[in-house]
Order: sequence, then structure tokens, then C-alpha cells
Amino acid sequence: MRRPRIVTAALVSLATALLGTAVAAAVPSDVLVTNGSPVTPFSQNKQNEPAVAIDAHAPSVVAAGANEEIDMESCAAGAPNTCPFTAGVGVSGIYLSSTGGTSWTQPTYTGWSARDCLGPAACQPHVGPIGTLPRYYEAGLVSDGDPGLAFGPRPDASGHFSWANGSRLYYANLTANFGATRQDQTFKGFEAIAVSHTDDLTGATAGHNAAWSAPVLVSKQSSTTFSDKEQIWADNASSSPHFGTTYVCWASFRSQEKGHALPTPLIVARSTDGGITWTSKQVGPATDNGISGQPDGCTVRTDSHGTVYVFGVGVRGGTSYEMMYRSTDAGAHFTGPTLITSVVPPGVIDPVQGRPVMDGLGGARVDLAPAPGVDIANGAPTGSDATNQIVMTWSDGANGLNHERLMVATSRNGGASWTGPTAVSLTSGDRPVYSAPAISPNGTDVYVVVNSFTTVYQDNTTAPRGLVGEVLHSDVVGGALTGFTSMHRGTVGDPRGSSSNSLTDEFLGDYVYAAATRTGVVGVWNDTRDAADCPAVDAYRASLYTSSPVSAPDVIGSCPATFGNSDIRSAALADPTP
Repeated sequence: MRRPRIVTAALVSLATALLGTAVAAAVPSDVLVTNGSPVTPFSQNKQNEPAVAIDAHAPSVVAAGANEEIDMESCAAGAPNTCPFTAGVGVSGIYLSSTGGTSWTQPTYTGWSARDCLGPAACQPHVGPIGTLPRYYEAGLVSDGDPGLAFGPRPDASGHFSWANGSRLYYANLTANFGATRQDQTFKGFEAIAVSHTDDLTGATAGHNAAWSAPVLVSKQSSTTFSDKEQIWADNASSSPHFGTTYVCWASFRSQEKGHALPTPLIVARSTDGGITWTSKQVGPATDNGISGQPDGCTVRTDSHGTVYVFGVGVRGGTSYEMMYRSTDAGAHFTGPTLITSVVPPGVIDPVQGRPVMDGLGGARVDLAPAPGVDIANGAPTGSDATNQIVMTWSDGANGLNHERLMVATSRNGGASWTGPTAVSLTSGDRPVYSAPAISPNGTDVYVVVNSFTTVYQDNTTAPRGLVGEVLHSDVVGGALTGFTSMHRGTVGDPRGSSSNSLTDEFLGDYVYAAATRTGVVGVWNDTRDAADCPAVDAYRASLYTSSPVSAPDVIGSCPATFGNSDIRSAALADPTP
């Protein structure tokens, strides 16, 4: 019985310079991606889980996505101490830039909307303006967030991919049925994966529904399937024999209770016709290799030769490992998993949420397992100057609570061996929660976007807490990372001002994102600098840890207007050492 190779013996330390983080002299500004979203009321002012993609063929063109609640009803509609997700209203926000990410447009489309449900009457959603992906309501679906975006070449009428045809933007997300009854369901199960695309960014920016394709269901669903945490990638290097092929990976939970069905199959789907049709297969867990579970989260990338790499977290013998699957035939067959290194989830289990938290009681949930962020220097758009170096980052809790570390590892030989993992020093007191690497297509620069808590774990809900976004940079010389410096550090905000719709805890989502060009990077992160803490909500959250919990407060009547105003911010930064 074949066993995966654990590459721990081959791991060597990165250069000592990685351990020191210098602060850049100039401090560039960041900008608001969700600039069309309101600052009040909750939950319309709640945005999180950003993703970003750069068009390799036209690097000034950038797209971002986020969980976007602009079209939800206000907490003032109906019962004033409930802030529900409005049935049928989508949350997959789209934001577009033609300036390399220095400015953003947040389009308005038409679909199922509740943004005018401001109370006190109960909400009556209807067709109206939406700030999320269009054409879902018409397809009997709801866009349900967890955005993933990728640019690839456009196929011509014969199905041939070429950058000369222009570019295609793909948007993958979770989707739910719009209909409430089984007879009205578009698909079986609880959550599915759908992909939309657009070839008309001008029309998409202007808010034209028709600029987008109708959503295509990618996942195969049964009545108990909950598909989750997808990511999408398009083979965007014309040197690849599979140029233009698009891939989506996700975790497929096979019971109603997401997160409680193990082993969780890791699924990869591919499209060879520009996202019109998809074929999928189960990649993991490989139970014959002793992998007992594939927790939520994955990353998919391709190199300049068209090799497909899928990364996730596997569990063997009670230990979590960053792991990799590999395909050389466009996803028809995969080998693996290769177990790269052991990892330890950060945080401690919150007794109310049943999920790990890092910042304190009632805090923002963090990953049950530290899913890796990965990027590959594949030389897009041509592949001619690719180094195919792989860079991977994650937040690790091996040193215990309040001592979490940002870890980085790299490979120059297709994942056969790795340099690292090594901890990257951050600003004193910063505790990394989510990270995302980006390597320039020619492999000369590595960037990392990281969301960090700036305060230690709080055993109460009354003490202030801190959250910050930061972008780091390292030159790459001969395949070695030469030391990270801070390119940009955002403004610290209090994450207590963020919230789940249930009000029981903070909410920041599950990831940040970055994308690089040969001359710089665009990074996006969750930001709470403009979110106000609400003492009434703090007291409610604190009561949940006692034997006498109180009722949730009247949010609009009891809280500052900007309570819940979590945002997505971005920084478009030039390579500091060109």
C-alpha cells in the first residue's frame, strides 16, 4: 500500500534575514474596495472574506470579490434584536478596477433585493438594485459568498484559447436554492458551487446584468451535500499545453452539519470550454494513505508547463499537515498527497461557538485547521520567464496562544522538496490570523498580505481589541527569500465592532488575498477601522458564557450607527526594489 512521502527531513531553514522585518520609510495609503457599501445600518454595512485577481494580459485590470450584505434587510426591519440573512438575497460582491487596484468601482445590478427594508415593518424583498452578482435570482439560485476570482484567456468560436481573443473573468462562489420547497429546488443539497464569467468588463463595471453569464453549477450534489470553501484558477500561461483550462477545488461535506462529516472529500472540477461545462472528480482524502480527513479549504494553481497543484490540510494520526496533490494531465488524474509539513491550528475553542478564536471570548472564528495560501511563479501571460517557484504561507499555533507565527515555505522543484517552514517576524505584538502570498510571474518578488490581531487573547468582551492589515515584501535571489520588509501597515481597528448576523460573536470570515505582477502587488484584507464597538452587544456576548444569558439588544436603538461596519480595503504597491 503506497504511503505519501513526508517532506520534513528535507526541509531546511530559510535565510536568517527572514526573521527580521524592517519598516519601509514611506507609508503608502490603502483604499476602500467596498466603496459603494453603506457605513450603516447593520447588517448592510458588513463585508468580509475578500479575494482579488489581476489580468495577466492587461495588469491594470483587477477584480475583487467579498461577502457583501449591502442588499440585506436592516436589523430595524421586524424584530429589532434580530439581524437575519434575508431569504433569497445574494451576498457575492464584485468590485472592478481599471487602474491597477488604486481605485475601485462597485457596480449596481438588478436582482432580488431587500436594501430598502429599513424598518420598522417586516421586510418584503423584491426585484430591485443589488450590489452582488447578477442573474442568480433568474436562475432559481442565491449567490452565497466565499468568492474566488481568476482571469484567463477567452476562447474563440472554435473553442481555441488565445490572449488575442481577449480575457475572461471567472467568479466562483457558493450558491443556495432560491426556492424554499423541494419542488422549487434547482439542485439537491444545502450548498453548491457555481461559476459565472464575463468577457465584457466595461458592461460589468457599468452595471449591465447581461455582461455576465448565467451561473453554471459545478458541484455534483446529493440531498445531504454541503459544498464549501471553493477556489478557482485559470491556466493563464500560453506555454502550457492546457492553456485556458479552468479549475475549481472545494470541500464536499456529506452531511447536513457542515464540518462534522469526516473524511471530507476534496473535489477538483475542470472546464476546457471557458466555464460552460465542467467535469469533477474526488481527489482526497486518500484513506489508503492514512489521511483521515480533508478539512475545509484548498488552493489550486498551475505552473508554466500546465501542471496542476492542489493544496489543503490533511489529518493523519491526529496531526494536521499541509499537503499537496499534483496532476500533469489537466486534472484528469492526480498523484498524492505529499505531506509537506505538520501544522498546528491557532487559537482556542470558544465554548459558545464551538470554533477556535484568537482574540477573545465572543471573538472572530479562525480556521479549524490552518489552510495554506499558495502562489506559483508561472510566467503568465506567456510563461517564458517562469521559475515555477511555489510559495506557501499560513498562521501556525505551535508556540501556543498569544504566540502565533506567520510561516512561509517555498519549493523550486514542483513540490518534491521544500525550503522552510520559517517564521516571519511581524510588528511586535501582532498575531497573524490569515495570510495570502503572491509571487511575481517571473519569480523575483514575494509578497504576503496578513490580517493580524494586535492584542492578546481577552477573557472578557469589554477590553478593546485590535485588528490590522499589512503587506510584506521579500526579494528572491537564486530561489532564496532575502528577508521580508513591511510595505504597508493599515490602520488598527477594533474587531469587536464586527459581528455575525446572530450577534453572538465577531465575524471576519476566513481569508485574505493577494495577486502580483512583475512590478508590484494588490493585496486585500478585512478591516474594522470604521466599525464602532457596541457595549450592549458586548454585554449580550458576555452573558452567553454564564448560566443566565440575556436577550440580544435592539441593535439600531442601542448601538452606535457604525456598529458592524467591517470593510474590505486594498493596497496597490510597487515593487520597492525594482
